Amino acid sequence: MFTIIIPTLGTKQGRRLLLSTCFMIVAVNIIPNIMDNIKTILQVIKCICKNYSDSLLNSIILLGKASTQFGHQVKEVTDNIADNFLTPRNGHFQYAVDHSSSLVREQVLIASQKIKDDFSAVELLVKQALLVANRVAAGFFLFYLLFESAWYLKSYLTNLRFDNIYITKKLEVLAVDKQAAHLLTRSPKKLIRSTGLKLSREEMMVCLMRMMLLTLVLMVTAVIIATDYITFHLADTAMNEVARFPTVPITLNIKYDAKISILPFIWKIFNGVISGEQSIVNFERTYQQNLTFISADCTIKRPSPPNNFVALAVGMLYCIIYAMIFLETYTQRLCRKISASFFERQEERRVQYLYRALLRKHNKKEQQLQQKLRADL
Repeated sequence: MFTIIIPTLGTKQGRRLLLSTCFMIVAVNIIPNIMDNIKTILQVIKCICKNYSDSLLNSIILLGKASTQFGHQVKEVTDNIADNFLTPRNGHFQYAVDHSSSLVREQVLIASQKIKDDFSAVELLVKQALLVANRVAAGFFLFYLLFESAWYLKSYLTNLRFDNIYITKKLEVLAVDKQAAHLLTRSPKKLIRSTGLKLSREEMMVCLMRMMLLTLVLMVTAVIIATDYITFHLADTAMNEVARFPTVPITLNIKYDAKISILPFIWKIFNGVISGEQSIVNFERTYQQNLTFISADCTIKRPSPPNNFVALAVGMLYCIIYAMIFLETYTQRLCRKISASFFERQEERRVQYLYRALLRKHNKKEQQLQQKLRADL
C-alpha cells in the first residue's frame, strides 16, 4: 500500500489512498478488538445466567428434598391416627416437585451457543466486507489516478483555457517585449504566480471545503476509536464487578408439631391439671443453600485493551492528509510546469492566448473608462 502511496503524495489520489489506509487500519485492528470486548461482555452475561440458573435449580432440588421429608412426617401422623382410631387409610399425602435440571442447562447452552455463532458470523462478515471494500477502493483510486493524469494531459494539449491562470516567466518576458508589463501588475485576482506560495481565493475555498469533508470522516473514525475504549472499559468493569458479586444465602426452616387430644371434655373437668394431649411428632429442619451468580469454573477471556499505537498512527495519517490538502494546490501547479517542460510549443501558444486575453480585458476597461469620462464632460 505504501509503495503505491509514496509516488502520489501531494495529489488528490494520494490523499484518498491515505484515507483508505486509515480505513484499513481501523478495520483490521480496531473493529476486531471491539468485537472481542463485546464477546467478553456476552461471556460474562452467559456465565451469570448459567450459574444463576444452576443455583436456582439447586434451590428447587433442596425444596423437593424438604418437601419429601415433610411429607414422610405428615404420612406418619396420618398412619398413627389411623392405627389409634381404627379408621381406614384410603387417603394419602403426596408433595412432588417437577424439575429437569439437565433440560434447563441444555436450553441455556443452546441459546448461548446460538448467540455466539450469530455474533461470530456477523463479525466475519464485517471483516470480509471491510477488507474487500478497502481493496476495491485502493484499486479504484489507483485507476482514477491514471485516468485523471491522462485527462489533464489531454485537456492541456487541446484546450488553451484549461488551467491557464498562471503568471509564468515566459508571460513576463512576452509582456516586457510588447511593452505591456502593466498588464501583469494590474492582472485580475484570478491570476496566480506559479512560483509563489500565496493561495488565491478560489484555491483557499476549495481547501476549506475539502477540510470540512475530511473533518466529517475524522469524526466517524474518532467515534469508532472511542467505541473501542468504551467497550474495553465496560468489559473490564463487568469482569471486576462480577468477581465481587456476593453469595446470597437461602435458608428454609420447617417446623411441624402434631398433637392429639383424647376426650378433651373430660380433661376440662379437672381444669387442665391433667393434660390429655399427646405429642405425635415434632419435626423441625433447617435447609441452607447459597445462590451464586458466578463461579470459578466459568472461564472468561480477559478484555483486550485498545492499541494506543494504532490510534496514534491513525491520528498522524489524518494530520498528513490535512497537510496534503494544501499541497494539492502546489502539486497542481507542478503538473502544469511538468507539462510545459515536455510540450514547449503548446506552452508558448497558451502564453500567447493568455496575453491576448489580458490585453483584450485591459483595452475593454480603457474604453469603458474613456466613455465614462466623455459622459461626465
